[in-house]
Amino acid sequence: MGKKLYDLIEKIAFWFLGLIFKLLKKDMTEQVRSTFTEFIKFGLVGVSNTIVSYLLYAVTLQVLIKLNIFPAFDYIIANIVSFLLSVLWSFYWNNKYVFKLKDGEERSIWRALLKTYVSYGVTGIVLNNILLFLWVDTLGIHKMVAPIINLVINIPINFFMNKLWAFSKKK
Repeated sequence: MGKKLYDLIEKIAFWFLGLIFKLLKKDMTEQVRSTFTEFIKFGLVGVSNTIVSYLLYAVTLQVLIKLNIFPAFDYIIANIVSFLLSVLWSFYWNNKYVFKLKDGEERSIWRALLKTYVSYGVTGIVLNNILLFLWVDTLGIHKMVAPIINLVINIPINFFMNKLWAFSKKK
């Protein structure tokens, strides 16, 4: 994504955040501003991750279909491949772009990667399916709308799991 578009998104987001803080009659601290910037970047990585995940799924599925490998489970294998590689994609960009280390800070890359897989597994698989069941089977929300509701819940949870746990820093 171009720098100008990112700057525009950030400007609009901070204007909105500032408006919320004014309505609540609160001061926006540097810590809140920094965390919100990370959240915006996390969202942009998430958008790219969604695209990459779908493309990986589609390509893997087409390859498996063409080679007639595991025809009864090809979509499940494609989903697993997509999940494993797209989380790796997300980890790379979150580590490089969102949760950057400052001078004197350290983190174990392998531990952070494992925690990232756990974070995405918890929110992307476990919590998503529980919430889908709640929305669709219990509350009668349409199957096409329910995943959108999940995004509103899962994105902030996943952001804080990544920020405070997966990408935690050693001082």
